[in-house]
Amino acid sequence: MGRTRVVSDYIAGAATTPLSAATVELGRLHLLDTLASVVACRDLDAARVAARFVELRSPTQQVGGGSATILGTRQLVPLVDAAFAGAMTAHAAEINDFIPSVFVQPGPAVVATALAVGEHVGASGREVLGALVAGYELAARVPRALGGANLRRAGIASHGVGACFGAATAAAALWPLSPERVADLLSLTAQQAAGSWQWLLDVEHVEKAFVFAGMGARNGLEAVLLVEAGYRGVPDALDRPGTWFTGSSGDDRGHGDLDELVRDLGDQSVLTDTAFKRYPVGGPAQPAVEALLHLRRSSLPSADDVERIRIAMPGRFEAFRDAAMPALNLRYLASIIVLDGTLDFVAAQSRQRMREDPAVLELMARVEVSHDEAQESAPGEPRAESARVTVQRRDGSALEHFVPHVLGFPSHPMTAADVEAKALELTVPHLGAARAHALVQASSALDSVTSADLVALIADR
Repeated sequence: MGRTRVVSDYIAGAATTPLSAATVELGRLHLLDTLASVVACRDLDAARVAARFVELRSPTQQVGGGSATILGTRQLVPLVDAAFAGAMTAHAAEINDFIPSVFVQPGPAVVATALAVGEHVGASGREVLGALVAGYELAARVPRALGGANLRRAGIASHGVGACFGAATAAAALWPLSPERVADLLSLTAQQAAGSWQWLLDVEHVEKAFVFAGMGARNGLEAVLLVEAGYRGVPDALDRPGTWFTGSSGDDRGHGDLDELVRDLGDQSVLTDTAFKRYPVGGPAQPAVEALLHLRRSSLPSADDVERIRIAMPGRFEAFRDAAMPALNLRYLASIIVLDGTLDFVAAQSRQRMREDPAVLELMARVEVSHDEAQESAPGEPRAESARVTVQRRDGSALEHFVPHVLGFPSHPMTAADVEAKALELTVPHLGAARAHALVQASSALDSVTSADLVALIADR
């Protein structure tokens, strides 16, 4: 059986296919984590501009049978707009899940699309979970199969590609589409896949939220609607030479392998490769933040004690040394941790504080971020997520802490209690304790709630 048929059969049956207990548990935790992100982020810039975009489109669209609720609100809008705005909201800050091995952040696009379509078709929480699991699979497997190096050379961001295929998969599973129509969908989704690496220059986390989440949710769901309207795609697009898939994979350096699309599909879940963010910062910044928090709480009384801070890390250290986005800038994050003694969601997102706070600016000048070759992974191993932080004190002594990994990465996963605690931390200030705990409880009882119930639990009053 060809790859196209295997993947099409998998997607078409995903909403009702039995899942292992381990996959159910991981899936419901990623659903909860994404919903908590929506609640925490619904007043941020990316959420606001998405809502405004939907308003601008409304004169030409009628809300009726093809409508759903924007996550985090009670606003009923056309179906595609609901998925788009909900995904933008879920990724309005650096707190949602991610897959380190393929540079994809699946939760916002997949969950927002699954819940929008689920509300539209009256899906159960269990059916949404099945669509979510399948969405995560394709969000990871398509960029992996194409090869990250190939995508980067083409100027295409894996984050956008993964989000688009993940959203299309989740929507197709709930619609539902037959395997034959899913085959058309795979071809048409390839035409919709997009995203440029220029998101790295984004300062305000709006274009980034568009590339990582909103665009993929919109394009993936629109691909499903194209198929529903009768559009046809190139047959057997995952197998035929000359398609977008076969033209982008398998270069002479061994990057890309289309068999990754079907290898252990349905048996080995990508959820085990998906990380939670313990702290409200970018993934590669997490280990340094953990080291800084450890030193601040255990050994470092105040900023007055600090002569210099050195952060050594693997990978693209310059991006986290010079980032204009607060939640990615390690010099800024180190400064507010030292000054505040902690790191909260609001401070991690504050562009104003990074640009204007005199105490922050003075301390940032004393923070160095550098590359440490010794922390790099060996060829063929998963990318390293570590950091060594050294604090030189004014009395001449030094403090050092090395974090080889951070809680939440696939090698050292957060427990259910950890994820639920994070969700409560993010949602209680907005929903109140009763509703926040009800959301956590609903994530553990998906057989007895509907997609609409989950949407209502996180709606503003």
